[in-house]
Amino acid sequence: MSAKVSKPVLEKTFESKDLTELMIVLSALKRGELTTRMSVDKIGLIGKVSDMVNDLIDQNEKLSREFERISVSVGKDGKINQRIDVAAFMGWQARSVDSINSLVSDLVRPTAEIARVIGAVASGDFSSSITVNAKGEILELKDTINKMIRYLKETKRINTEQDWLKTNLGKFTRILQGQRNIANASKLILSELAPLVSAQHGAFFISETKDEVSSLKLLASYAYTEGLRDNVKAGEGLAGQCLLERKRILVEDVPSDYIWISSGLGKGTPLTIVLLPVFFEGEIKAVLELASFQKFTEIHLNFLDQLAENIGIVLNTIGTSMLTEELLQQSQILTEELKGRQEELTGINLGLEEQAKLQRKNTELEEKTRSLAKQNVEIERKNKEVELRRRSLEEKAHQLALTSRYKSEFLANMSHELRTPLNNMLILSRLLFENDPGNLSVKQVEFARTIHSSGNDLLQLINDILDLSKIESGKMSVEINEIHFEELEEHLIRTFSEIANNKGLEFLVNLGPKLPLTLLTDKQKLLQVLRNLLSNAFKFTECGSVIVRIEMVESGWNPVHPILGKLLRAISFSVQDTGIGISDEKQALIFEAFRQADGSTSRKYGGTGLGLSISREIARILGGEIVLKSELKEGSKFTFFLPETYIENEFQSEVPVETPFRIEPTNADEFITRIKNNSETQNGAAYEEVLDDRFDVQRNDRVLLIVDDDASFARLLLDLARENGFKGILAFDGDSALNMIENYRISAIMLDIRLPDMDGWGILDRLKRDIQYRHIPIQVISAYNEWRKSRRMGAITHITKPIDLESLKVAFDKINRFIDRKVKMVLIVDPDEAHRQSVVKLLSDDDLETIAVENGSDALKAVETLDVDCVVLDIGIPDISGFDVVSQLRQIGLRDLPIIIYTGFADSDLRGKHAQELKRLTDNEGVKEVTSPEGLFDETSIYLHRRNTAFNSSRKEIVPKIRIPDPFLANRKILVIDDDIRNIFALTSVLEQHDMKVLYADNAREGIDLLKKEPDLDAVLMDIMMPDMDGYAAMREIRTLSRFSELPIIAVTAKAMKGDRQKCIDAGASNYITKPVDVDQLLSLLRIGIRDIADRVNL
Repeated sequence: MSAKVSKPVLEKTFESKDLTELMIVLSALKRGELTTRMSVDKIGLIGKVSDMVNDLIDQNEKLSREFERISVSVGKDGKINQRIDVAAFMGWQARSVDSINSLVSDLVRPTAEIARVIGAVASGDFSSSITVNAKGEILELKDTINKMIRYLKETKRINTEQDWLKTNLGKFTRILQGQRNIANASKLILSELAPLVSAQHGAFFISETKDEVSSLKLLASYAYTEGLRDNVKAGEGLAGQCLLERKRILVEDVPSDYIWISSGLGKGTPLTIVLLPVFFEGEIKAVLELASFQKFTEIHLNFLDQLAENIGIVLNTIGTSMLTEELLQQSQILTEELKGRQEELTGINLGLEEQAKLQRKNTELEEKTRSLAKQNVEIERKNKEVELRRRSLEEKAHQLALTSRYKSEFLANMSHELRTPLNNMLILSRLLFENDPGNLSVKQVEFARTIHSSGNDLLQLINDILDLSKIESGKMSVEINEIHFEELEEHLIRTFSEIANNKGLEFLVNLGPKLPLTLLTDKQKLLQVLRNLLSNAFKFTECGSVIVRIEMVESGWNPVHPILGKLLRAISFSVQDTGIGISDEKQALIFEAFRQADGSTSRKYGGTGLGLSISREIARILGGEIVLKSELKEGSKFTFFLPETYIENEFQSEVPVETPFRIEPTNADEFITRIKNNSETQNGAAYEEVLDDRFDVQRNDRVLLIVDDDASFARLLLDLARENGFKGILAFDGDSALNMIENYRISAIMLDIRLPDMDGWGILDRLKRDIQYRHIPIQVISAYNEWRKSRRMGAITHITKPIDLESLKVAFDKINRFIDRKVKMVLIVDPDEAHRQSVVKLLSDDDLETIAVENGSDALKAVETLDVDCVVLDIGIPDISGFDVVSQLRQIGLRDLPIIIYTGFADSDLRGKHAQELKRLTDNEGVKEVTSPEGLFDETSIYLHRRNTAFNSSRKEIVPKIRIPDPFLANRKILVIDDDIRNIFALTSVLEQHDMKVLYADNAREGIDLLKKEPDLDAVLMDIMMPDMDGYAAMREIRTLSRFSELPIIAVTAKAMKGDRQKCIDAGASNYITKPVDVDQLLSLLRIGIRDIADRVNL
């Protein structure tokens, strides 16, 4: 039953103002305003109503805040995984909150799945896809992302295949570079290609055409199967069908009895066979057949198609090269035959002339009475014979001229053949150094720029040869153009200003006031002449200026010139410099082909000598002339006179064969030699050609070998050698010196330590360790005071540069006295009688006298009174310390006297007590220590320069016993860095034979890391040509590590060109050796390098 409250009661319960307030609050709540509240000071029923209204407002406000929080989190912060606590609400509010939470969950699940999949794609995983259920826009987003993933996956696959394709095409390009034999190239192609495309069988057929019938010849095979046909005609079998159809043939699901692929374990039938025609410019060069147990993929087939194009280019290049070599050989053979015939005809002609003279004399003496008619008949007969001979000689001369023309045409064709591949290289290298994609490093761009520049230099040389051959063969054409002088002036300034600035020269181009507006001639040939003249001017001018004057003149050319001699005026192009000038006798020479003002091996300026010869011939073709005026050391002026308008002349149609500027057939070898020699520009003073006595050596002569790269100093030594009774032979480098020692009976050697190709210490060590040459006394010449090292290594004496004449005379006197003394004297100092006698017995021989004393005082007296050549000293002598004896000997001026401390019989305790002092003597006083009789015999033989032939049979066996293995190198730790395991194996075998411990690395980076882990290494053998990091870079990095700044590093390189040794030294090498490695030289370099480190440590 509901309670009913009467209106009067209600009015009594609620005051009018309370009702008003309630109405206001409820109205605000209805409008959504949650900031208005009922007063809290009410009591009774109105108080309860107020509380209920306020609670309702609080619940709405709380719900509003939660909604606002969710809105901010999603809209501003992007966080959609938010929830509202349902337990905090009731009724319709709880139901609303639950609906919102469900909506959020529906959004969070697909969003999280999308984020997961996109994250996987960003990490490179394209196997994932979005699988969550979605609707509406979320479904569209899901489908779009899955489609994007499929596209990226396919793109990645395509890129991977293209990378594989490009990488392997580049690989085959590299491995086929330099191939000169088609058979070797075909074997290389199959051995590399078959594993790459998973083929288990392959055949390479070369195309041949005989009597207009095409066929294939089997040239190489992979996994050869017995029964393969060596020759296949067009249309026979699949290979012949491929040749006939000129397109690729792919056979899948091959029948089981078609062909077998066998191995040691079994055999099987391939699943797929592919045959590829190899084209070059539309002509089939070869057919390539491959068989596989599996199907060839599409990328494999694309790769094979593209590779076939490259193989066609390679086969054509090899064929062209082989044809060129064959033609060159035929030309040389023909030239030699014609030369021989010409000489034979010349001899016959001379004989005929002599015979005619004798006949005339005999006729005058014997037939004076014969009638005039009979004389006329005889003379007429002789005239006919002479005429026949003359015609024969003319025919031979014509044949010789024709041969020269053929040679010129061959040069022209060869130049074109070279230009074709060179042109591709220039284009591709330019694309590389322009680096439009921006994917090359600065260093790589510089590499490409260097390739392009070098290619241009080679192209210029080829162009010069081509121009000369065109002129000789009469194929130089003329294209007439209208040339504006202002444009010509701008072109010359633009081309040569930078060269002038780099050399600090003044460069001017002056146009005369009377010049016409234009000139009619061949523009390219005019520019070629001017470029040649200006290039020479800048090349031979170190300071001053180069000035070009272009003007109209009325004289200056040869008055009898066939074209200019008929003109009243001509255009003059003069190039005047302040350079080195040209002597009078050389001014005519420089215009001849392949000739230069300075053609010696010591010339400072490079070049082929073609420029001026070509320029003069072009001037003739254009109807002009080049005139030279020059004074030595004052400068030169070349003036090119040219008609204002081109006039066709005989030089344009064909250059006469008789021109003195053609290449004579006998000069072909000289031409090749000059090209090779001129490829290296000489820097600084070079070797002079000095005539020595090598061709005048007699059996009993005293022969002095002078090894020095300073030609002027070598000439001085040669003159002194002759004054002192020697025949002198000169060698300007180490390799030449070793060759002279092997081919001449050398009596003594004067050896400079600093040589261009190898270290003089290495030569000294090598000779003193060679029984055949160790007896030769060697005088060391060095810019540094290294007499201790010289003495320890066995030199007779040491001279330090700069050297005065008196020191040289003393040196020659010492060498002469040493050679004159056939019997050498050794002083033995030992307190023990038995020990002394044993040493006397060991050393005494026909060429060696021994003096034995027991104390230091007697030893010093013996040295003062006798001509002692060597001292053998025991440190345990009683009266004077052995160390004091050494010091006193050095103080009295016997610095070069060899002293050997023999401790073989010394008391071990005594030796241990003086170990430090003994080490100081051996390191700083040029004293040698030995500990065995064999060692004593060996060292005295070295110091006394004894011939092995002078030893008796028992002593001859002593020396080889202690030479191998070398005790000094035993237990040394050596690091070998080389990318070729075969080289590592060879070097390791040699070093281990001498009891050395060898570590190795097959690349530079690994070698440096190993070096850091093994700081006690004694030396490093560094290969130069290695991938990733070459030997130069590796040595430079090693030298940046302070603890390895003195470590001996020997560069081992296959390059032996001039300047390579210095390049290695500049990169940080201690020394340099070329492949194939000379083992004796390598061991010498190791001994010297390791010993030098010990010397520096002990200083």
